[in-house]
Amino acid sequence: MKRLLQTVVALIASSIAAAAPSATLDWPTRTVKIIAPFPAGGTVDIVARTVGQKLADELHQSFIVDNRGGAGGSLGTAVMAHAAPDGYTIMVNHMGLAFNATLYDNLSYDTLRDVLPVAYVGATPNVLVVTKSFPAKNVGEFLALARAKPGTINYGSGGVGSAGHLPMELLQSATGIKLVHVPYKGNGPALIDLISGQIQVMLATIPAVMPYITSGQLRALATSGSHRSSALPDLPTLDEAGVRGFDYQPWYAFFAPGGTPPAIADKLHDAINAVLEDPAIAQKLAHEGLDVHPMSRQQFTDIVHGDVTKWAGVIKTLGIKTH
Repeated sequence: MKRLLQTVVALIASSIAAAAPSATLDWPTRTVKIIAPFPAGGTVDIVARTVGQKLADELHQSFIVDNRGGAGGSLGTAVMAHAAPDGYTIMVNHMGLAFNATLYDNLSYDTLRDVLPVAYVGATPNVLVVTKSFPAKNVGEFLALARAKPGTINYGSGGVGSAGHLPMELLQSATGIKLVHVPYKGNGPALIDLISGQIQVMLATIPAVMPYITSGQLRALATSGSHRSSALPDLPTLDEAGVRGFDYQPWYAFFAPGGTPPAIADKLHDAINAVLEDPAIAQKLAHEGLDVHPMSRQQFTDIVHGDVTKWAGVIKTLGIKTH
């Protein structure tokens, strides 16, 4: 009897183990929600919609984008982090995820525990843009004007500690200028006020401002990376323009809730990489300034963990706090 019972238990366990991979491989069987923790119109939103549309073809299921802006992306990230770890709620975010781990003392999630890095999409330098009526035509003139009239030039960003705020603080620290920060709930609203002249300058992502640069509504002064952008090859970097050593290129990527089964995370990672290998998608993102660079999940995980540590040091050194 004891032996029979052991045999039955073993058979049940074997059946469960055999069924689990099958259930995992069936994912997705219903609509997948992509949280974009910023308002529509910014680069995170652009990446989510561009890649999400092709994921629907790759995985034969619908992918819908849900914009949940606020608190530098941390509100939307919390929604994703607390969702069921079943692959049906995922997120696109940028390097600001690493900033928030230090900026916010009251996060309802642990960045390294509750947010699972799934797939790196690419990186883009920011571009220093001014409203078309702004008198400075290049970086030298901009810095000269800022030094001559400290505290009179307003710059916008997607919020305190956002990917548009921290590099501007670094730029001020590196050059000794003093600007006035005007935080918004996302880059989209900030760009509207920049175009209308309510604020004068932003250090924004290339995909978000490229249409306005092309139309002449905004004037680009320099990019923030270590080398010139293929999207703006004639525009100097800040380093070339005299701000030596300045290098800022935020990444964009997909995440899932911590605890998501590895098989689902791997399947999503592979599908995203397949989408990024599509020349049309890579060209579309590259045209908007995003340097697409697929990598393994482990490589990307190492980047996230490294940036959490790196930016904790920068934020504490600059004394940046959220309110």
